[in-house]
Amino acid sequence: MKPGWIKRTLPRGLYGRAALILLLPMLTLQLVVSVVFIQRHFEGVTQQMTRSVARELAYLVQQVEAAPDSGAARGAIAGLAEALDMEVTLPAPDRLTAGRRFYDLSGRTVAAVLQETLPGMRAVDLASHARELRLLIDTANGPMRVVLDRRTVSASNPHQLLVLMIVTGLFMTLIAFLFLRNQLRPITRLAHAAEAFGKGRVLRYKPSGATEVRSAGNAFLDMRNRIERQIEQRTLMLSGVSHDLRTPLTRLKLSLSMAEENDETRAMQRDVGDMERMLNAFLDFARADALDDPQPCDPAALLQGVVDKARAGGGDVELGVLPEGAEAMLRPLAVERALQNLLDNALRYGSRARAELDITDKVVRFTIEDDGPGIPRERREEAMKPFQRLDSARNQNRGTAVGLGLAIASDIARSHGGLLRLGRSAGLGGLRAELVLAR
Repeated sequence: MKPGWIKRTLPRGLYGRAALILLLPMLTLQLVVSVVFIQRHFEGVTQQMTRSVARELAYLVQQVEAAPDSGAARGAIAGLAEALDMEVTLPAPDRLTAGRRFYDLSGRTVAAVLQETLPGMRAVDLASHARELRLLIDTANGPMRVVLDRRTVSASNPHQLLVLMIVTGLFMTLIAFLFLRNQLRPITRLAHAAEAFGKGRVLRYKPSGATEVRSAGNAFLDMRNRIERQIEQRTLMLSGVSHDLRTPLTRLKLSLSMAEENDETRAMQRDVGDMERMLNAFLDFARADALDDPQPCDPAALLQGVVDKARAGGGDVELGVLPEGAEAMLRPLAVERALQNLLDNALRYGSRARAELDITDKVVRFTIEDDGPGIPRERREEAMKPFQRLDSARNQNRGTAVGLGLAIASDIARSHGGLLRLGRSAGLGGLRAELVLAR
């Protein structure tokens, strides 16, 4: 058996593990106390009471065997049996079924002590009647049957302590579970708030619970506020820089449009156009986290719209079968931007592309494939970093690229609690890009 089997069999949730920590010691304690009580205390009391009764029975047997016949024996023990609260039959039918009920823990001790103490003991019946003890004893004047109260050989209601322990244990477990649930609820709320923030959603959260949980909650709120401020500052900075650069670019375009057209001015116009496209790419990268808020939407409709735009622009895009009627909590403008970037890259570096959609209970997976040169495995992580242009891997002459398309798609995927995976297309032979978003 592998050493990790214990970890695999333990509960994975916080509630399950907390309940295990709570119940396991309590059950172990009750089991140990029960065994000690039954085997030592209760068994010792039963032995002591049974030996006392065995001495009384031994005296009865002695009186019976001292009488000349059975009639005299009955007369000799009549008053004695009444005083000892025993029902004696002499001679008795020579049959008595010996046995005890399976749950009669003290019955085994009673039978063992009587068999050991009285040599003439033939049968000990503990099963015929729950409140009576029936015995068959061989004497010189024939078999003698004795019926006496079961409470004379063992303590009455021995299960009361066990029942009390179980009921008290269950009651205390219920109280502890209610208290534990109140302590774990703030942790669960913190986990939900952190998970939602990882998917680009901001849930209302107020720290509560124990001091340590409140500290963790306050630390999460501070972290969330810092991240939001950094995103806002980055967006404002890049937007400001891009806006400030648009003014001189506009003047350059105006000046070039009024100048005499020649090879030099046409080259300058292309450079100005490239700079304008770069600025637009910077703005797209800066605004990727602030396009819109999460809302229920149809992923198939988003992909269909992006493919239709690409086809309208002359792109050769094959669309797989789309699932119908499925909704997911997404930021539609951001997802559309990511898909547009992936599809533009596929058509820029390849001649045709294929788009597919797969929806499960937990994730939404968009797949864009092309027949281009692809990206080597060792450079795929680098390709998803901002401003990375892999000239040796992708054909950069097929259009002006800034190196932000994959970075924007990767950021949008992370803001949805997902990731962007790059691989090799098995069908088209080029790049395979999977945009995986948490549903």
